[in-house]
Amino acid sequence: MKTRFLVGLTAGCALIAPLPLMAQSYQGRDAQAETGSAEESGDRVGSGGRRLSVEPYIEASQILTAQLSPFDDVLTYTQVAAGVDASYIGRNNGASVSLRYEHNFGYGDSNDSDTISGIARGYTTIVPQTLTLEAGALASRTTVTSGGSNVFAGQNNLANSTQTYSAYVGPNLSTEIDRVDVTGNYRLGYTRVDAPEFVTTGGTPTDVFDESVSHSAQLRAGTQPGEYLPVGLGVGGGYFREDINNLDQRVVDSYLRGDVTVPVTPTLAVVAGVGYENVEVSSRDALRDAAGIPIVGSDGRLVTDESGPRRIAFEADGLIWDVGVLWRPSQRTSLSATYGRRYDSDTYYGNFTWQASRTTNVGVNVYDTITGFGGRLNNTLAALPTDFEVVRDPISGAIVGCINSVSGASCLDGLLGSVRSSVFRSRGVSAYYSRQVGRTTAGISAGYDRRTYLGAPGTVLEASDGLSDESLYIAGTVSGPLGRDAGYTVTSYASYIDSGFEGVGNALALGSSAAYNRNFTRNLTGRVAVAVNYLDSEVSAEDLKSASALVGLRYGF
Repeated sequence: MKTRFLVGLTAGCALIAPLPLMAQSYQGRDAQAETGSAEESGDRVGSGGRRLSVEPYIEASQILTAQLSPFDDVLTYTQVAAGVDASYIGRNNGASVSLRYEHNFGYGDSNDSDTISGIARGYTTIVPQTLTLEAGALASRTTVTSGGSNVFAGQNNLANSTQTYSAYVGPNLSTEIDRVDVTGNYRLGYTRVDAPEFVTTGGTPTDVFDESVSHSAQLRAGTQPGEYLPVGLGVGGGYFREDINNLDQRVVDSYLRGDVTVPVTPTLAVVAGVGYENVEVSSRDALRDAAGIPIVGSDGRLVTDESGPRRIAFEADGLIWDVGVLWRPSQRTSLSATYGRRYDSDTYYGNFTWQASRTTNVGVNVYDTITGFGGRLNNTLAALPTDFEVVRDPISGAIVGCINSVSGASCLDGLLGSVRSSVFRSRGVSAYYSRQVGRTTAGISAGYDRRTYLGAPGTVLEASDGLSDESLYIAGTVSGPLGRDAGYTVTSYASYIDSGFEGVGNALALGSSAAYNRNFTRNLTGRVAVAVNYLDSEVSAEDLKSASALVGLRYGF
């Protein structure tokens, strides 16, 4: 079963973490009025400033998966699915959603399964130009190595899979008081992972994430350069808290800071900030038996010793500072790069976006943050645009990314890097490129992510303290028409994951898929797809190879 489970693995890429808001933006008030927010720019699309698209569908497919190495085996199952892809952009509201439900009927050794997958992101205006309410949600099925640190888009009929749910909701404030810009937001988030019991090769249960609730709030007031003074001034604060069910882990991060923006040229400014931050990561120990061995519950997760003391895994209390540059030569190009001191160590973060044309976008993001699995996923959802297109694996239907060719915002470049419950410091860089030529769209994303885990002394998590999971990944997609009634989608990926945990080792995953769709009538479409996957993992003595094929029909309403 373990070998069969590993053969089914497909692409896995780390999530892109949003950057902390540590410096004010630099652009004139006139430029702000002209460009507006991302949502407001989309309001002008279509007749009357509105655009609505709703595409519900049902599908029936026959799927065959052949295991080519280390042994020969063939799995078949019938898949029935129903879903909807919809988007709306209006004067005061906007939303996009891609939702899909599948049931797989297995034959022979194949397992029956039910899967819900989807992404949703939207906003509604409560007070025009001042207050909006936004929300987002994700449902995803993934397949995980026995160490729990490497996550891949999963075949839906495999027993060793996880189902992840995440959602957030909260208001955004943006107003002006006597030429002072006031911005703020609050987000309430929830994340849950339903997973089977995982055991490492050494026989130790893996601490798989269960659920968490997170709170995030920011408020800032500031002036633009040239308003009251030649320089821009700002003051603000933020608060983040995530409570993780596993071992009662908790992350609390609060800060207060002031910043200054010094124009150098009309398009270039130097920014600097200083403030105070308090960060604390803590947890309780696992409940132990008479021999001192941690007790594992019926769900395969460690049982928390609720009566035990809370112990500190990490804390940083004191001065924070940063200095950097902001460059905005045009409305299509923006660069911010910052170096500073945070978390009692050096920190680097920034981003670059370039809309080379209306159909071509480039972006780079550098991040550094401390959070849990749920908090990071909520932050990623909040960073999505409200107008996006989802790319799905043609065989399993799993979400493998989304690229917005209009706003240039990058979406999920894969699925859920790790499901360990331990709080971690995540540092890395991600980049994307997308281009649309006529009706053909291409996109590529790549990045590096390092998660260093934080475990309290005297607890079962102490063994993971300071250990890291590192991942390199690249993924690409090309889709377009083949004549009037047909179309294609080709996706490829490569990822390398180096885990510092004993018994997990390294993994190299490669794969590609191609799908062909042909319209028989206005509503009925035939689908053919093939996929190949390769995994070289230290968990298995041999390389793992598989190939899959699908034939099916889709009816769109």
